[in-house]
Amino acid sequence: MPLRSMTGFAQVKGQVDGRVNFTLSLKSVNHRFLDLHFRMPSETDELEMKLRRIFKDKLARGHVELTLSIERGGNENFSLNRQIVGGYLQAFRTAAAEFGLAAEPDLNAILRIPGALDAAASPADGAISAAVLSLVDELLSRLNQMREEEGRGIERELRERMTVLQSAGQEIEKHRHAVLQTYAEKLKNRIQDLVGAQADPDRILQEAALLVDRSDIQEELVRLTTHVQHFRSMLDQAGEIGKKLDFLLQEMNREANTLLSKTSGLTGEALRITEMGLAMKAEIEKAREQVQNLE
Repeated sequence: MPLRSMTGFAQVKGQVDGRVNFTLSLKSVNHRFLDLHFRMPSETDELEMKLRRIFKDKLARGHVELTLSIERGGNENFSLNRQIVGGYLQAFRTAAAEFGLAAEPDLNAILRIPGALDAAASPADGAISAAVLSLVDELLSRLNQMREEEGRGIERELRERMTVLQSAGQEIEKHRHAVLQTYAEKLKNRIQDLVGAQADPDRILQEAALLVDRSDIQEELVRLTTHVQHFRSMLDQAGEIGKKLDFLLQEMNREANTLLSKTSGLTGEALRITEMGLAMKAEIEKAREQVQNLE
């Protein structure tokens, strides 16, 4: 499956028996999970349940809004639902009498009550549901077409970010010897201070071990390179990889932070490593912004 963004829009229109027109609109934006929202007429509850099952099967993530608008023909005959209208009138007059109000019900308001008017010759709800369901595949296809197009743009940008990260890692590798030389000088001076102060040999070993542990950033560079390679291979696989890519970027950011902490306070040529490390963090953050919009 191609790489998809979670952002998209699609719309289809249909007709039932030449007298009822409907519009089905679908909009999606990014979300951590699949979040479905339906805006449909109250009499289509059963249809909503069917659509909800279809979308859960076809979509993985995203805040998805479906809107169904139904328009009935202007020459359609309507009949009065006496039970609903009569119940409303009775309730209105009972309330007016109880509270001593001199008022008459508004006919326009009554006729706007859901179900107050029945379309005498309208198609059955089952016919409308069947017509809507017959267009769902086309609707999803149009949505995914738009999301895949945006997904291709995101993929291009992510590959560019990985190229920048790889180049930054290679640049840092060139300056790594400067960090080692700086720490070697620190270690030498620290040992001389401790020996001159007649420090305990164990203390000298502890100080040496601590500085040696902080002296090399090779491990971080290797892990960063591995993460970049893994990231690219996942882009090649495509599919629903948004969460996995986001996790990888978190790991890259962790390695960049460690690299910066190991080189903090250094001067001279080693400052270049700090500059590149900060640039790497900026690229990782930009990549995360894009990844969080992938399905």
